[in-house]
Amino acid sequence: MPIMHRHPFTLTGLARAAATAATLAALASLPAAATPAAAPVATAATPGTALGDLQAFLHQTQQGRSAFTQTVTGPRPAAAPDALGAAAAPAARVQISHGVFEFQRPNRFRFHYQRPFEQLIVADGQTLWLYDPDLAQVTARAQREVLGQTPAALLAAGADLRTLQQAFSLSNAPDADGLRWVQALPKGADAPLQAVRIGFRGGQLAALEILDRFGQRSHIAFERLDTQSAFQSGHFSFSVPPGAALIRPE
Repeated sequence: MPIMHRHPFTLTGLARAAATAATLAALASLPAAATPAAAPVATAATPGTALGDLQAFLHQTQQGRSAFTQTVTGPRPAAAPDALGAAAAPAARVQISHGVFEFQRPNRFRFHYQRPFEQLIVADGQTLWLYDPDLAQVTARAQREVLGQTPAALLAAGADLRTLQQAFSLSNAPDADGLRWVQALPKGADAPLQAVRIGFRGGQLAALEILDRFGQRSHIAFERLDTQSAFQSGHFSFSVPPGAALIRPE
């Protein structure tokens, strides 16, 4: 999910969008996990901890819908000398977006950005679609290929914390802002993400913080998560709108 620039998606932009979207959607697309019979995970996931909340969420939540507010802060620009020769550090660029996030396991999700610009990201289980109505442009990639570009691929295929630990070092971070936080540090040297924090309130997903390798930081706050309402058949399908250009990057 990129900052909402008004230009066509490039391959780099698509990869960055997919990295963020895949990290968030990974929590949604995980299949239901059977009760593990083997030894417990290396990092304690006991009830009353953030890791315990994450484990319970993976096991119990099959679908959901939530409004969200995303605040993206770009990397702080380098200081530049002013008229008097003193270094003046420009403020980091901040953009706030609002929309609705929906998911259904396995591997189906929708991000519908509504303000300040409309944009739609849909994963139908096979293809990841990015639609910009203002540009009348759709970018499509095989879902497995896009997810495979990020450590979140293992999240999307995993069933419990032990599987997640193949890609991330997981730990309970200190409670803050009324939330319990899981910290996830990618193990791969070429990971597109530096760090992820997942926040829970009362056992429900409440926030996600992502720091990518470009120094861009995303904070996504979820509101009124509904895990009970069912979706109609075809809700996670996508058809290219009439007049929209379809791009399939090689």
